[in-house]
Amino acid sequence: MDLFRYPRAALGVAVAALLLAGCSDSSPSKPAPSTGSSSSPSTSAAPTTSAPAAGAPADQAAAKQQIEKNWAVFFDPKTPTDDKVKVLENGNTLRPLLALFSGDKNATQAKAKVTAVAFTSATSATVTYDLMVGTTTALPGSKGTSVLQDRTWKVSVKSLCALVALSGNAAAPGC
Repeated sequence: MDLFRYPRAALGVAVAALLLAGCSDSSPSKPAPSTGSSSSPSTSAAPTTSAPAAGAPADQAAAKQQIEKNWAVFFDPKTPTDDKVKVLENGNTLRPLLALFSGDKNATQAKAKVTAVAFTSATSATVTYDLMVGTTTALPGSKGTSVLQDRTWKVSVKSLCALVALSGNAAAPGC
């Protein structure tokens, strides 16, 4: 199927793939500029020596890096449900929803690539990402949110439930 030739089908495949891969936000929109700077890979947040910007985490570079990593983990179809739960806000509550979609073959082709992170407070951020189905960008410039929960930047329930609603499943468990 040519996803660009059949945009409604592409959206359906993309939404199904996202749901099956772990889910994200609603309709695509233009990317927001990144307010964080890139940094070298690290697994823990190092203290910053300068004062944080108002409404942003103390170490924006480390927070941005963790958001990018956790979104990649969440949207990776090879990631086990238990690991997706760890990077999803209130993940244990949404485990039944994730389990519903874990066996679908369309999920094996879906991935998300974070293209920008804009902090809206010290505990939340707007995430701009491209949804990929195979090598095709199905939903470019999509918006989602990350929240800081239990000292971890997680994909928000809001993002997951918005995509579930977009797919026509407004009564999904946990949403």
